[in-house]
Amino acid sequence: MFTGIVQSLSTVTQLQPTPAGRKLVIERGGLVGPIQHGDSVCVSGVCLTAVDITGQSLGFDVVHETLSKTSLGDLHEGGRVNLELAVTPNQPLGGHFMQGHVDGLATVDAVHDQDGEWRIALRPGEGCADLMQWIIPRGSIAIDGVSLTLARVSQDTFEVALIPATLEKTTLGALKAGDQVNIEADILAKTVVHQMNRLRADRAKPGVSMDMLRDAGFVG
Repeated sequence: MFTGIVQSLSTVTQLQPTPAGRKLVIERGGLVGPIQHGDSVCVSGVCLTAVDITGQSLGFDVVHETLSKTSLGDLHEGGRVNLELAVTPNQPLGGHFMQGHVDGLATVDAVHDQDGEWRIALRPGEGCADLMQWIIPRGSIAIDGVSLTLARVSQDTFEVALIPATLEKTTLGALKAGDQVNIEADILAKTVVHQMNRLRADRAKPGVSMDMLRDAGFVG
């Protein structure tokens, strides 16, 4: 689990093709504390397993599925990523609960900087329209691993407002129109929507009738 409070910015130093996908190597950046083989690290919103660890770098095996479904497939050497270590019970939960399981991609529609207020407008990417069912006004959302509060929600777009610290300490400050970002909706919103959809589906099913019992062989 993660909280969406980015602990460090990092730079991609190596991208090597592998039979399963790619080996991603990044600078360790400002991450503090021990990191062991097998530990989970949130890399721009994607939960990855650390497999190669040195004092200066972290290495991950990224499979084709992850590369095709997240923005990690567009990374290049020299690119920047947001990092967060898995949360521990003694840490303050400054953001919101995240799993590092990306629900889909969104495209930056526009970046607005008016009167010192920085807003980013986004819309779900191709094939990700169902993201909007989990995006609610003033709800929580993770964009490239950054925990944010939704500032505006319309039928097919949404906006977030960013404070100067977020612009400075995460990759979101460099976003421009056309960029793609990883989106993880709030787990509570997803759970509620899933259960409501199941209830609607159950209510739409026909009840038990004599004809149904007869067809099934329970009634002669």
